[in-house]
Amino acid sequence: MTASTANTGQRFREFKMPDVGEGLTEAEILKWYVGVGDPVTDGQVVCEVETAKAAVELPIPFDGVVHELRFGEGTTVDVGQVIISVDTQPGAGPAEEAPASTAAHAERSAASALAEEPEQQGRQAVLVGYGAAPSSTKRRARKPQPGAAAQPLAAAIQAEMNGHPAPAAPAPAPAAAPAAARPLAKPPVRKLAKDLGVDLATVVPTGEGGVVTRDDVHAAVSARVAAAEAVAEPAAAEAAPAAPVAPVAWQGRETRIPVKGVRKATAQAMVASAFTAPHVTEFVTVDVTRTMKLVQKLKDDPDMAGLRINPLLLIAKALLVAIRRNPDVNAAWDEDNQEIVRKDYVNLGIAAATPRGLIVPNIKEAQAKTLPELSQALADLVATAREGRTSPADMSGGTVTITNVGVFGVDTGTPIINPGESAILAVGAIKLQPWVHKGKVKPRHVTTLALSFDHRLIDGELGSRFLADIAAVLENPQRLITWA
Repeated sequence: MTASTANTGQRFREFKMPDVGEGLTEAEILKWYVGVGDPVTDGQVVCEVETAKAAVELPIPFDGVVHELRFGEGTTVDVGQVIISVDTQPGAGPAEEAPASTAAHAERSAASALAEEPEQQGRQAVLVGYGAAPSSTKRRARKPQPGAAAQPLAAAIQAEMNGHPAPAAPAPAPAAAPAAARPLAKPPVRKLAKDLGVDLATVVPTGEGGVVTRDDVHAAVSARVAAAEAVAEPAAAEAAPAAPVAPVAWQGRETRIPVKGVRKATAQAMVASAFTAPHVTEFVTVDVTRTMKLVQKLKDDPDMAGLRINPLLLIAKALLVAIRRNPDVNAAWDEDNQEIVRKDYVNLGIAAATPRGLIVPNIKEAQAKTLPELSQALADLVATAREGRTSPADMSGGTVTITNVGVFGVDTGTPIINPGESAILAVGAIKLQPWVHKGKVKPRHVTTLALSFDHRLIDGELGSRFLADIAAVLENPQRLITWA
C-alpha cells in the first residue's frame, strides 16, 4: 500500500485514503489512534480502516501535529479523499485554516462563504486559491441618461392637454427569486440519490457543514415509502371492511445488520463464483486412524517442538502431494483469452472465520515448503486472520483452498470455489466410527472429504483421481514419502 499525500503549502500537509489495489474504491474508518492536537511522526499508525478485503493500519508519512480529522469512525471514505491534515510547523504561531483540496471540503467552504455577509476584511476564500481583496472605495451610483426622466414627464403634459389621463407608470418587474443553493453531497451520494430517484434538494442533511450523507438519502426513501403506505392504508380500509388484526409477535424484534466490508465482498464473490464456474462436488469417506497416530508422534518429536501440529497440517500436505501427482488440477480459467492457465506454483488458501466475516488468505509457494515450514505458515496465517490483520496481498493469487468445517462438528458440505481458483476441499469432523479393518469391525477415526471443482478446468476423471489421491495419503501417510 502506498501512502497518498498532498502538500497544502509549506505548513499543512494532507493524507489521503490510499489506493490499496485489488479494484477497491473505498474503505471504512474503523478507529482513529490520534486526535486533533496530537503529535505524529513519520511511519506512525494513525488509523485502522477496513476494505472489502481486510482491516489495514495506515501510517502517516510525515512529522507534525494533527490539525484536522476529516471523517469520523464508521464512515466509508472513497479512495483519494483527504482523511487527515497535519501541521508540519506547529511552532510557527496560530494555525490558520489550511486550504482544502477535496471537493467535499471545498463545498463546505463555499457554503460557509455564501451564508456569511461579505463584511470581513481581506480576501475571500473561493474554490480555487483566493479572490481579489475587496476595494476600500464604494462604486458611485450610475447617472441617468440625459432626457431619460424628461420623456415620461413630457408624455404626461401632452396627455393632460389633450384631455386624457396620463398613462400609469409601468409596474417595476418583480425581482428574480434567488437561485436555490445546490445541495452539498459527495459524488457517490449523488449517484445513490439518482439511482433511488431521490431529489437531493428535498433531503434533510445531517453531515458536517450541511452535507447530505448516504444515511440521509436512505432516510428520505424510507420516509417516502412510509408516506405512500399511510395514504394507501385509508384507501384499503374503505375498500374492504375492517377486520381485527392480531398483534404480530415478532414486531420490534428484528435487527438489521449493514452488509459492508469483508462480508459484502464475500457475498459478491460467492455469487459471482456460483453463477460463473460450473461446480461439481464429489465425496469420499476415509479411515484416517494412521494419520491421527502420526499427528501424535509429530507432537512428541523434538524436531517439531514449538510448532502447531494438527490434522489440518497433514491434510494440507496430502493435498500438495496429490497436486504434484495431478498438476492439471492447479489451473485457472482465462475468460478473455479462452485459455486454461496451468500454474506451477501452489498458493494454498485456508478459509478462516473472523469476527468481520469469512476470509481466505493463502500460503504462497506452499508446494516448496517443508513440513515444519508449512506448520509455521499455517500458524501465522490463522493468528493474523483472527486479529483482523490479514493484508489484501495475503488474500490474492490463491490457486486451491481448504475449508475445515469439521471444527464445527459438521460431517461434510458442498463448498463454493473461491473466485479465480480451480477447487476447494472441505474437511469434515474426524470421529470414532465402526469401520471394517482387516476383516473385523473396529472403532476407527473416520472423516468425509468433499471436493468442489470447476468443471471447465477439471473433468470428472481428473477430479476423482485427485480426491482419491488425497484420501489415499490420509489413509496411509507413508505415501507422503513414497509419493513425494
